[in-house]
Amino acid sequence: MKIAYKVWLDNNGKAFGEGPYQLLKRIETTGSLHQAAIEMKMSYRKAWTTLKAIETKLGFPLLERKVGGVAGGGSHITDPGRELMRHYEEFRNEV
Repeated sequence: MKIAYKVWLDNNGKAFGEGPYQLLKRIETTGSLHQAAIEMKMSYRKAWTTLKAIETKLGFPLLERKVGGVAGGGSHITDPGRELMRHYEEFRNEV
C-alpha cells in the first residue's frame, strides 16, 4: 500500500497541474509545442487549447510562439511561465 496524491493550482477551477507542467517541460527541451505534444501522445490541437485555457485562467502567457517559415517555427516559455513552473515544482516537491 502507498500514499498517492495529485497537486494542482486552482483558480475558479483547475488551472495548472502535472499534465501541463510536463507539457511545458517538453516544450522547454524541444523548443516545439508540436514535438512536445507528440512526446506526450496528444494532439497538437489538444496541447494548444490546453495551454490557451491555462493562459486565460491565469491571466498571463506561458509561451511565445513563432510561426514557421524558412527558419521554422517554435515555442519558448515566457519568464512568467518559467516562474510558474519553478513554483509548482517546488510546491510539489515539498508536498
